[in-house]
Amino acid sequence: MKPGGVAVDKLLVAKIGGSIIDDERALKEVLERFAAVPHRKVLVHGGGRRADRVLERMDIEPRMVRGRRITDAPTLEVVQMVYAGLVNKNIVALLQSTGCAALGLSGADLDCIRAVKRPKGEVNFGFVGDIELVNTRVVRNILDAGWTPVFCPLTHDGRGQMLNTNADTIAVEIAIALEHFFNVELVFCSGGRGVLADPGDEQSVLARIGIEEYHSLKARGIISAGMIPKLDTAFRAMRNGVTEIRIGGSGALNAENQATRLCLSNTEEKK
Repeated sequence: MKPGGVAVDKLLVAKIGGSIIDDERALKEVLERFAAVPHRKVLVHGGGRRADRVLERMDIEPRMVRGRRITDAPTLEVVQMVYAGLVNKNIVALLQSTGCAALGLSGADLDCIRAVKRPKGEVNFGFVGDIELVNTRVVRNILDAGWTPVFCPLTHDGRGQMLNTNADTIAVEIAIALEHFFNVELVFCSGGRGVLADPGDEQSVLARIGIEEYHSLKARGIISAGMIPKLDTAFRAMRNGVTEIRIGGSGALNAENQATRLCLSNTEEKK
């Protein structure tokens, strides 16, 4: 709780991406590190690469626009099976093996995350959900019970329709919603070590990146593709009170390891 604006509990919200999920060794490593975090924690996972392979086996062509998936009705059926079934339960089982009391969830379970279907615009994304609310009462009750919620990238509209929702967005919205009650640390774990100043050099990890530098790197094409929506949503979390945000590999769960930290201003970046 934050009585009088003072936070008394820490909370880690961690998101792991498809490149880690596809690598058995990396997944085991990141889940062991996640399970070892002593305070309350929430895990959000993707699984797009696994979904793509299943879609291709079913002769359904995966379609992406600006790093976001087009989700028609057949695609929605597949991602529900892959995200909420195969990937989520595998992660939950691995966490249980570490002694972490993990509870696998979609946004529909206990009405945890409600969304609205994205309206048709320049791009018709199909059954993609934009988050309306995170049910903080339910999520807090789960955390208070000593359980660790593990969310797959699916939400619902409250009227029986499941919706595909970007995992980064889910992690950000959970972090923003729970920032009112905890000191939240938001970490994105993927295959890379962080945001690169030179896409051709894996060692060129930026220790910090401010929003002005981000826009400059994006305009020059240095930051592109899926990293753009990731950083857009991450900076949204920062503007809404989440002060510690890191992007990196499995080691990013530890604040001492190499990762890119986000900051709002260039002045803060240089401190």
